[in-house]
Amino acid sequence: MDRMTELFFPHGLINQLSDLGGPQWRDLVDRVSRLPDTHEDSLAMRLLVIRTSGCVKCHVGSYKAGLGCIVCTQRAVRGLNATDASLIRRFNRAQEEVRRFLKQHAEQADKAA
Repeated sequence: MDRMTELFFPHGLINQLSDLGGPQWRDLVDRVSRLPDTHEDSLAMRLLVIRTSGCVKCHVGSYKAGLGCIVCTQRAVRGLNATDASLIRRFNRAQEEVRRFLKQHAEQADKAA
């Protein structure tokens, strides 16, 4: 059987984050989950999750990997005890970082061309 393993939190699981906050958070998660996985808001949501859950330190044999991405993320986000406003601020910061990165990458590509 051929399996595709995601390196970090997969876009397809974003919709399962909606119950981690209130109505504003649910609206954000619902909107982002319907976007293409390459959209900057999808990248921002995944960056937020990667940082909150510590995905960079996860590996195949780890306890966290055994839990699976969604359980690990749910535990990490719930552990923040964050309000919708706080979660959305985290998303906005990740969104700004993604935008800066994409702009910088585009400028470097333009210079190289």
